[in-house]
Amino acid sequence: MTAYHFQQGSVPLLISMPHVGTSIPDDIAAQMLPVAHEKTDTDWHLRQLYSMAAELGASTIAAEYSRYVIDLNRSSDNANLYPGQDTTGLCPVDTFAKQPLYAPQNLPAEAEVQRRIGAYWQPYHQQLQQELQRLLNLHGSVVLWDAHSIASLVPRFFEGKLPDLNFGTADQQSCDPGLQTAIANCLQDSVDAKAYSHIFNGRFKGGFITRNYGQPVRHIHAVQLEMSQCIYMNEAAPYAYRPDLAAQVQPLLKQLLQACLDWNATQHKDGTA
Repeated sequence: MTAYHFQQGSVPLLISMPHVGTSIPDDIAAQMLPVAHEKTDTDWHLRQLYSMAAELGASTIAAEYSRYVIDLNRSSDNANLYPGQDTTGLCPVDTFAKQPLYAPQNLPAEAEVQRRIGAYWQPYHQQLQQELQRLLNLHGSVVLWDAHSIASLVPRFFEGKLPDLNFGTADQQSCDPGLQTAIANCLQDSVDAKAYSHIFNGRFKGGFITRNYGQPVRHIHAVQLEMSQCIYMNEAAPYAYRPDLAAQVQPLLKQLLQACLDWNATQHKDGTA
């Protein structure tokens, strides 16, 4: 089984979905507690939600394996993305609700962590890097959209209910400030956006993928969108997709992605990106 699902597009936009995977290899599953098999913290249904990617001509890469196996949006050295704050690591040992994923004697040892990096983390990142470089070579500049979702209430990480749309640009370090402005203008102008709350660089500023690959000086502009799951699915098990809700937010997602493409095209044409 491959570590990811990749679809090559033609426009300078790559949509990454590092937390949509649900597979857990049998040897790892055998070491885990039953709660792990519920995969509660998955970014459920994003491949379906972002079905407009193909219509736009965007490239997509989506994880096959669960974030409980290895978190593709963490650095391979397991550096904390938010120093001083509670986060989950490269090979998580508990759920967002702090439920243990392993019995103490079954925690992954360093050798096992390194094995997972080689088997699951590196292939995803190698493909991501290759596609960014291909699109950069073709178009001169590219936008990386890192797509995520999370339950609207996760007391471990934030107080109260999360805004519907949480954009992260590493405090405008992972993309040209003009791209964030273009996204903000789209939200302001879109009738479809009126139903949703949003914030830039709030609790979620962008994970490893956004911060590592977003290099505006190289004309690679990265944005993370962490969506509150209540706007497109049921947040209680079995975490069903809600086509009625999804149909309301999908037009806005398409507009946001198109705004990125339009901005990128303008910048490249002007020679300023």
